[in-house]
Amino acid sequence: MHIDLSGRTALVTGSTQGIGFAIAAGLARAGAQVAINGRSRESVESAVARLREQTGSDSFLPAEGDITTDDGFRRVLEAAPDVDILVNNMGIFGSQPALEISDDEWRRYFEVNVLSAVKMIRAYLPRMKERSWGRVLNLASDSAVVTPVEMIHYGMSKTALLSVTRGFAKDAAGSGVTVNSLVAGPTHTGGVEDFVHELVGTDLPWEEAQRQFMLQHRPQSLLQRLIEPEEIANMAVYLSSPMASATTGGAVRVDGGYIDSILP
Repeated sequence: MHIDLSGRTALVTGSTQGIGFAIAAGLARAGAQVAINGRSRESVESAVARLREQTGSDSFLPAEGDITTDDGFRRVLEAAPDVDILVNNMGIFGSQPALEISDDEWRRYFEVNVLSAVKMIRAYLPRMKERSWGRVLNLASDSAVVTPVEMIHYGMSKTALLSVTRGFAKDAAGSGVTVNSLVAGPTHTGGVEDFVHELVGTDLPWEEAQRQFMLQHRPQSLLQRLIEPEEIANMAVYLSSPMASATTGGAVRVDGGYIDSILP
């Protein structure tokens, strides 16, 4: 399957590391120009340099700014005023006992993981509809469906993101623009390594810590290992392409079989 995104511009929020970084690399390898977003100039510049080295592409634009703030949001729109592909990847996660999650934390998870995506869609979807072509991808999670007891606030935000996706897909109906969620399973990133060690202990070597985490906390995974970011990126690149023109309003799973369901 040959995916050609030449002539397309993409913006991937939270793309200086992890899944966002991998998606940005995949889109660039397919020929897209990609705006790289992070909260600081240093992190964005470092990511752009690493992406250029890894992909051999020079098609990266810095789009520094914290999109949860008015000023950061404005600066990102100025850096990337018009895009064909929007990937809402930026988000936060963490574990906390259910009854100890404060009102402020509930609000923070909603504002960062849900409202920031809504703001980005509102900014870019109208022009996509005018051009009769566009792709919006929202990075959801298995936690949206199988909510971990130690991450109820996170699960809530990702469940809400599925509703946001379905609703905006209806708004874009018949326009040539697709809006989908990518339901990622437990994925191997730097932040997840810290999370895994937090749950199973910091004294274990990484491979053993990962094995214990999957056995104790994610036993329903059919993959029985953490997913690599590039595996998530492969699906993101496909959904961003013309080949996925009939897929919209969906919650597309790249979860390693984690969600115990025969429906997508």
